[in-house]
Amino acid sequence: MNEDLRNEVEAINSIYGDDSLTATEEENVFILRLPQQDASLRLWIPPDYPSSPPAVLGTQSSGAHTRKGEAAHIVEVFRDVLGRLFQPGEVCLFDVIEEVNNALPSEVESPPEVEQDAHLTLESWRNDSAFENTTPREHQPPWTISDVVIELKSVFVARSAPVSTPDQAKQYLQHLLDSDKKIRSATHNITAWRIKGDNGVTFQDCDDDGETAAGGRILHLIQLMDLWNVMVVVTRWYGGHQLGPKRFSIINTVARDAFVKAGLVKEDTSAKKKGKR
Repeated sequence: MNEDLRNEVEAINSIYGDDSLTATEEENVFILRLPQQDASLRLWIPPDYPSSPPAVLGTQSSGAHTRKGEAAHIVEVFRDVLGRLFQPGEVCLFDVIEEVNNALPSEVESPPEVEQDAHLTLESWRNDSAFENTTPREHQPPWTISDVVIELKSVFVARSAPVSTPDQAKQYLQHLLDSDKKIRSATHNITAWRIKGDNGVTFQDCDDDGETAAGGRILHLIQLMDLWNVMVVVTRWYGGHQLGPKRFSIINTVARDAFVKAGLVKEDTSAKKKGKR
């Protein structure tokens, strides 16, 4: 395994959970367990990757809850995204996973009872004070708030803001906790920031707030997205059901959504790659 691949495997496993991408005993064959999907894929990753593209060999497992035909559809979507995003010399698996993860929910339907429960709960949370700050607007940090994600009654939301110093990031976090009782009483407020100061001095830090390794996973995401002078706070209210590794994927999803809504992600990246041969 070359250094580029080793670094990407480490980053993917840090963000999505251990064993998300693992090597098998077969040479150059890996198992990818897609976040928020029950199926897993078999990938062939050539020794000279990223000079040459990976290939999808098929499904490793369809999963216990995958409906007939869904696994084949996931393979088809993954191959299409991989073909569009791969550029020789650039690692692409993280970008492919992110786009596939965003594409599949609209094409693979969730059970109706889950959708209904999430919808009703989401409406109640939208009306809750957790998303309304009574502090005068001129004194508020410039937060950009992600969409709310609800999974088994656990609620996740992220806030991102531009920052120029570690002290400013700490002040923004403290202001958020001091000004909103609902957020202050949340189960976890996971934070990460990455700052480029004067004379090229860089600062980066993270805090799990009790969600083991979650802060480091978000920091990995910021590094992979090559973002600077930004902080993010991911808040989770525990719903009484353990989510396992899936919680890390959701934490990653809301954090990225906050960055996108803040205009920190160049949305023309995919279009640019599509035009490449």
